Amino acid sequence: MSYADKLFVNMCRDIIDHGFSTEGEKVRPRWPDGTFAYTIKRFGVVNRYDLSQEFPAITLRKTYIKSAIDEILWIWQKKSNNIHDLGSHIWDEWADEDGSIGKAYGYQMAKKHIYQEGEMDQVDRVLFDLKNNPYSRRIMTNMYVHEDLHEMNLYPCAYSMTFNVTGNRLNAVLNQRSQDVLAANNWNVVQYSALLMMIAQVSGFEPGELVHVIADAHIYDRHIPIVKELIERETYPAPKVTLNPEVRNFYDFTVDDFTIEDYKTGPQVKNIPIAI
Repeated sequence: MSYADKLFVNMCRDIIDHGFSTEGEKVRPRWPDGTFAYTIKRFGVVNRYDLSQEFPAITLRKTYIKSAIDEILWIWQKKSNNIHDLGSHIWDEWADEDGSIGKAYGYQMAKKHIYQEGEMDQVDRVLFDLKNNPYSRRIMTNMYVHEDLHEMNLYPCAYSMTFNVTGNRLNAVLNQRSQDVLAANNWNVVQYSALLMMIAQVSGFEPGELVHVIADAHIYDRHIPIVKELIERETYPAPKVTLNPEVRNFYDFTVDDFTIEDYKTGPQVKNIPIAI
């Protein structure tokens, strides 16, 4: 069992056994048939992943690691809000006829801001500070911009990264307001772990801890039987995921710079219903 599997199983059991049910409450999401999508939820879930020990991909089922990395590059490297720049179809439900998801995610990362050192966007500010002032306690990003929320097709779920250097290790806190645990938990863990690896490499650090803080970690009502079956499965050791050591510029990374070895998993869970 990978450590990521252990955390995932324990989190799911805790939500199912001790979570609060929103059934009968006023909720926004609906299933495709129009019925309300209720959840069992836990507030304030915190999971810690030490990237020096393993790459935290669960083995209960396959996480499509390179597709997850493609999405994080879409947001942080391409700084795009158009699904035509993305390899997967995970954002199709929220895109307009032109492919735009509005002023969300990559749009916010591309916005320029004026600093004492000059004009930079949020990504370039992180890279600048890690090279020039790595022990700063102000190295962070934020995509939850209130003035633009009305023009976002979906409010950001994972919205903030705070970077912190300890010795030769780069650590980060990922803040997430809401998470569909079955559909998105390990996907987000994998992509932000990959992001931490890339930024650490180009900044001259070793990847350290990713601390994942989830305000509302929930399992949808129609997902509960799927999750119960999933967490009883056989597990395997974590895969080995390595990064091309030759890349020294964050904007030069591609998904092909990641090598994935020994990733043995249980069968994929197909046709997961998604609440909108």
